[in-house]
Amino acid sequence: MRRGLVLAVKQEVDLKAQAAWCSPTAPWNGQPSFLGHLCLYVVLRIEPGPHACQVSTVVELNIGGQIYTTTMGTLRKLPGSKLTEMFCSSTKACTDAEGRFFIDRPGTYFGAILDYLRSGQVPTQHIPEVYREAQFYEIQPLVKLLEDTPQIFGEQVARKQFLLRVPGYSENLELLLRLARAEAVAVRQSSVVVCVMRTEEEATRCAQPLHSLEARKMPVVKFGPWKVGPEIKDLLYCVEMDIKAQGYQVSCGSYYLDHAHRAKVTDCFHIFTFTWW
Repeated sequence: MRRGLVLAVKQEVDLKAQAAWCSPTAPWNGQPSFLGHLCLYVVLRIEPGPHACQVSTVVELNIGGQIYTTTMGTLRKLPGSKLTEMFCSSTKACTDAEGRFFIDRPGTYFGAILDYLRSGQVPTQHIPEVYREAQFYEIQPLVKLLEDTPQIFGEQVARKQFLLRVPGYSENLELLLRLARAEAVAVRQSSVVVCVMRTEEEATRCAQPLHSLEARKMPVVKFGPWKVGPEIKDLLYCVEMDIKAQGYQVSCGSYYLDHAHRAKVTDCFHIFTFTWW
């Protein structure tokens, strides 16, 4: 519609310019028509070039039940992000009953994502939660910035690299939880013995006590041995922290063997006690 209007204006001005140029009383004396310049000016003003700024559309978003207002320009700010893909693709977007764009994610921390896209502001609170959302939306510059914070650096670099040196850590942790739940029938608390062996030598010394515990049908989980890295107290701290992170109430203490085995395996045996109600 706008292009048609521009052409009509241009045609009208050109006709007037031609009539004025051909008039015997024309004052132009062979100089370019003033109306001709006016025609060019009108066309340039009405038909801006391809790089002219465009007003971005204001949109409302429903993120997991929380409502946010922003612009398409903000959402599309980072090429390659999931938000840019969501709002640039031809795929029909999911909307709620009010016609707002709906994204089925926790809405609590989406405001921090928008603040970064709007102004480059890096959050200083709820870092792990914002980090997960930045990963989901693939806001890579924000992901990298958050990975330099102490909270994420400590978890992603220091602790994970620490635990990678313990063979089968995740599998043993899962086994520990399964045993604790199996022992929890009709009791308020259940316990699992954990044997931590740093070296092959310690593993050899622990073999007889482990056999004795298994004969008594005590639930036991073994960690190690490993070649270099974690101290036993640090490993136990990680186990307890990972269990609590899943919502369990748990405490860790030393497990005392009988006198015949105690001297050989000092600090290797521990007990995790789960409280269920």
